[in-house]
Amino acid sequence: MRALPPTTRFLVSHPAHLVALGFGSGLSPWAPGTFGTVWAWLAWLVLSTWLPAAWLGWVVVAAMLVGWWACSVTAEHLRIADPSHVVWDEVAAFWLILWLVMPAGWLGQLVAFGLFRFFDAVKPGPVGWADRTFKGMGWRGGFGIMFDDLVAAFCTLLVIALWRRLW
Repeated sequence: MRALPPTTRFLVSHPAHLVALGFGSGLSPWAPGTFGTVWAWLAWLVLSTWLPAAWLGWVVVAAMLVGWWACSVTAEHLRIADPSHVVWDEVAAFWLILWLVMPAGWLGQLVAFGLFRFFDAVKPGPVGWADRTFKGMGWRGGFGIMFDDLVAAFCTLLVIALWRRLW
């Protein structure tokens, strides 16, 4: 039997759910990870108009720590090791990418988005390893939810760095 997707009622029933489900972006019935990444991109653009780069770095660190907690709690409540509707892992990882590639123009941000979504969805090489290695429930499982997306972010940043170096 397949688990039912979380509802709006579930979203607002605990602060961890609100965060882990990307403030509702993870409730999308289609490609919640992509919707979560789009939400992250838009939220970053808003945050970056108010905060200097150094503060944004602290936002990224806080997003990762809060995300570890929120993803752990929400996965436990959903009784699924890595629920697809939990998108805070995409949010924190994409914020890391944007923090490191900015100031990038619209095209650069779009390329970063596309590369990240590719690495996160396809899970080639090290991303797949990270996804398989830290499965489970509790704090280890919450770390695993976050970790494979951070590896996908690293792969994205590596491709962008190589591209910048070669061209």
